[in-house]
Amino acid sequence: MALVSADSRIAELLGELHQLIKQTQEERSRSEHNLVNIQKTHERMQTENKISPYYRTKLRGLYTTAKADAEAECNILRKTLDKIAEIKSLLEERRIAAKIAGIYSEAEPPRKTMRRGVLMTLLQQSAMTLPLWIGKPGEKPPPLCGAMPAAGDYVAKPGDKVAARVKALEGDEQWILAEVVSYSHAANKYEVDDIDEEGKERHTLSRRRIIPLPQWKTNPETDPEALFHKDQLVLALYPQTTCFYRALIHAPPQRPQDDYSVLFEDTSYADGYSPPLNVAQRYVVACKENKKK
Repeated sequence: MALVSADSRIAELLGELHQLIKQTQEERSRSEHNLVNIQKTHERMQTENKISPYYRTKLRGLYTTAKADAEAECNILRKTLDKIAEIKSLLEERRIAAKIAGIYSEAEPPRKTMRRGVLMTLLQQSAMTLPLWIGKPGEKPPPLCGAMPAAGDYVAKPGDKVAARVKALEGDEQWILAEVVSYSHAANKYEVDDIDEEGKERHTLSRRRIIPLPQWKTNPETDPEALFHKDQLVLALYPQTTCFYRALIHAPPQRPQDDYSVLFEDTSYADGYSPPLNVAQRYVVACKENKKK
């Protein structure tokens, strides 16, 4: 019943999303007409080489209208983003409910039957679809936006992806990409599944062994303070793997869709670091270890 209810709500939200997209286009068409009038007015002023009281009054009215149009479009876009976020949340809840019930889809089969290439594609898609934080003027990026750490009392939800420090078969410890199964407030511990195991490798870990992944990408143009900076030590997901390794930031993203360029620690190179490799914002987190082993 929960799955049916989620499907019904998602269908309803998709209808509302469609209407908001239409409203956005209508609002944009209306504002473009006013912007053309502003441009033509400026051209007339240049031709006449004077700024008369008439033109001043006209431009003041046109710019006031343009500002109101932009604010109206912005409000519609924010509502649209909220709908998309709600749809994504419901899809994730449905996925977890289906997983518990043992129901799988072709898009995401159980891990024991998932080919390596499929898993890598899913991780890439997850990074690409991570929402971009778009704050209001003067609003600071929230926790888990880019490099912003989680709040001290933050508890990751079931289904959230995290970096988890676990013991490897050889007895060493490593940071892996994992999915939260549950959290016990009494024991102060998480249960997580290794994202790359055959659906049966589960770990019980304390909170200090868990690092939540970012929930929003950062726009470098508006919120550069929410990015890791050059030469900062981080944990980054090594390309085509599900393990996090220590690395130095070589270059932060320049645009919202850009990846980090990082230098992984690698003793096979003379300077101890690999050549620059790209890692998505979603898979770069603060390193809790300060000293190089």
